[in-house]
Amino acid sequence: MAAAEKLVFMVTHGPDDPELATIPFVMAAAALASDVEVVLGFQADGVRLVHRGEADTVQAPEFPPLARLMADVRELGGTMLVCSPCIKSRGLAAPDDLIEGAEVVAAGRFIAEITSAPNSLVY
Repeated sequence: MAAAEKLVFMVTHGPDDPELATIPFVMAAAALASDVEVVLGFQADGVRLVHRGEADTVQAPEFPPLARLMADVRELGGTMLVCSPCIKSRGLAAPDDLIEGAEVVAAGRFIAEITSAPNSLVY
């Protein structure tokens, strides 16, 4: 079934801000459970969240663990796009450095996703 709606979440906060790193995943899981197509775009320090093992260390008070939310988003069909220059500048460019399902992209792909969605949110 094709999703009738689409949301893009741009994730710019990393493990140093657990709440702002977690909220986009809560929102994405809720959207996916409501048959809304979801794309998460990771830029700036947000790319650290898709570094293998990093999400296991993130726990915001009163929220589910980030690693569980990320698994839920992947299982529900969310797309995870990662900024190529951002991972390179942080030394995370090896394919094994990132979690399963994370796709490294350039600016053009982000623009295509954002312009094709009725709404985009930045965290």
